[in-house]
Amino acid sequence: MKILLLCNKSPWPPREGGPLAMNMLVEGLLEAGHSVKVLAVNSFKYNIDPLSIPTEYRQRTGIELIDIDLKVKPLGAFLNLFTGRSYHIERFISATFSERVRDTLEKDEYDIVQLETLFMSPYIGTIRQFSRAKIVLRAHNIEHLIWKRVAEETGNPLKRWYLNHLSATLKKYEHSILPEFDGIAAITDTDAGYFREVLSRQSAVGSRKSEIRNRKSEIENRNSTRHSSLVIRHSNHSSLKSTITPVIDIPFGVNPMDYPYSPEQAEWPSLFTIGAMNWIPNQDGVRWFLHNVWLDVTRQFPGLKYYLAGREMPGWMKELKLPNVVVLGEVEDARDFINSKAIMIVPLFSGSGIRIKIIEGLASGKTIISTSLGAEGITCSNRENILVANLPCEFFEMISICVGDRQICDEIGKKGRELIRDQYDRSVIVKKLISFYQQLRD
Repeated sequence: MKILLLCNKSPWPPREGGPLAMNMLVEGLLEAGHSVKVLAVNSFKYNIDPLSIPTEYRQRTGIELIDIDLKVKPLGAFLNLFTGRSYHIERFISATFSERVRDTLEKDEYDIVQLETLFMSPYIGTIRQFSRAKIVLRAHNIEHLIWKRVAEETGNPLKRWYLNHLSATLKKYEHSILPEFDGIAAITDTDAGYFREVLSRQSAVGSRKSEIRNRKSEIENRNSTRHSSLVIRHSNHSSLKSTITPVIDIPFGVNPMDYPYSPEQAEWPSLFTIGAMNWIPNQDGVRWFLHNVWLDVTRQFPGLKYYLAGREMPGWMKELKLPNVVVLGEVEDARDFINSKAIMIVPLFSGSGIRIKIIEGLASGKTIISTSLGAEGITCSNRENILVANLPCEFFEMISICVGDRQICDEIGKKGRELIRDQYDRSVIVKKLISFYQQLRD
């Protein structure tokens, strides 16, 4: 099959969640023998020099990066308050990108056009106009839910109001656009269930409206005809049928062979967090952990270090002066860094979708301590292949268990690797996606 991917950022280099998820499918589809073409947004938030992309990758994907200015404009953000439209979506609308999509579709025929994230959906109209390909939404998150949860964790009333506004307008758009896709590939089973519920509800409402219109039409026909024996009923039963957009869950997967298991190389004991620190949920989670958990931990275990790694660290994080907190910033090789440390801390209280760094940590055999929300969407089990903590005292307890008994730690890490091998192998996941494509085309 020939597949065109429209991406909200470049899948290469795969150094944070979104690009990792996109690149996993790019490489998996190519490995499975399919043709892949990539058009990606290039912005200040994830700006890539096209020449820095390996030549082989460029040749195999035909990747093109199109500049879009995604910076928040104060005046535009203010005026948007009075439109009822999603400011998140509007920033991704670009005539240049639309023209590039058109040119690509006029040049070649594609079987599938996959939109990586909801933010690429403004180009559905262009795709429909210039292609007969099936359009699939690859939903990395339930986008509005991220901002709703961030708002719930925000103390400033004005900021909370604005975040709730962003969430509400994004939710309205998200729900309205879902029926426009031929298929939806959610990143977790939880997200897939949500999309099915929304689509089913919309279908039921549409059927009721259609039935009401038909009944009104019958009444009007009766009233306009003098002789009841000549009345012809035009109830259009076919309009009562509605095709609900098919939804499937396609999680993030890895090639287990790319994640060697080497616990003897890890600094023991040690804690670490790694992730894109320009993502608000990551920042808020680290801040919460430092303020509510870390000081108690370091008093109990004075030699224990907590390493912070990730790109785009905010100023407050770089300037931390807390005992035994080591701020590294962006590391050269995330896998090497993960292998060099022992216990992964993922203190997330907002966000949606799947935590890719947890998948990578499990694949590396790391013991992971995360919140219920952080583990959401991953088929893991508390105290078997992951440790779940939501309160400061629970984080303290889980850390104490790990530091106090390395054997328990190693056993949980081993079970995590088994989970990845059984359920998150990239080749198995890509086969499932290809089967979904084929169903859409039949």
